[in-house]
Amino acid sequence: MGNLLVLVRHGQSDWNEKNLFTGWRDPDLTEKGIEEAKAAGRALKEAGYTFDVSYTSVLTRAQHTNDLILAELGQEDLPVIRDQALNERDYGDLSGLNKDDAREKWGEEQVHIWRRSYDIPPPGGESLKDTAARVLPYFEKEILPRVLKGERVLVAAHGNSLRSLVMQLDKLNQEEVIALNIATGAPIVYELSDKGEVLSKKILIERDYS
Repeated sequence: MGNLLVLVRHGQSDWNEKNLFTGWRDPDLTEKGIEEAKAAGRALKEAGYTFDVSYTSVLTRAQHTNDLILAELGQEDLPVIRDQALNERDYGDLSGLNKDDAREKWGEEQVHIWRRSYDIPPPGGESLKDTAARVLPYFEKEILPRVLKGERVLVAAHGNSLRSLVMQLDKLNQEEVIALNIATGAPIVYELSDKGEVLSKKILIERDYS
């Protein structure tokens, strides 16, 4: 087996459920989100995976997901590294707004552009390109070297920070990455070569994107 890297988007949060732009705001998981995180941990355990280190963001929903996964694995004592570089995309002035209210205020087309374009940020916030510009250097400096040393690494983070990683790992172009959706609580298991190239990829739980 090659070098192991597993990516997991946090379980459903309170604001996912309420259809709010979340970004760097800090709601916790819903009951459904807790169950999604536990299910991710069980799926990893059933597949025989264990880890040497985990990485997560400084936001509660990702940390809670990470903790629940490790509890299911019986690895509560695993070293956990938390860094703002893995935070969700900052939605700026949209943060905390209901997505339908935002469409009423700025128009459907403008909100769609902010949400789904690669390099157009919402007011006061980050584009996906901006998010990748902080996620990828951190990944290449801090996370990938540990994977390539043979450490088994878990990353519990967010839809857009993980899209940035998948974009690089899967060699996606801008059009492909803006069409990419990552489901909550569904582990993405990568096996990498010693050069960091993807040898295999599988998603352990098929779950609808939300």
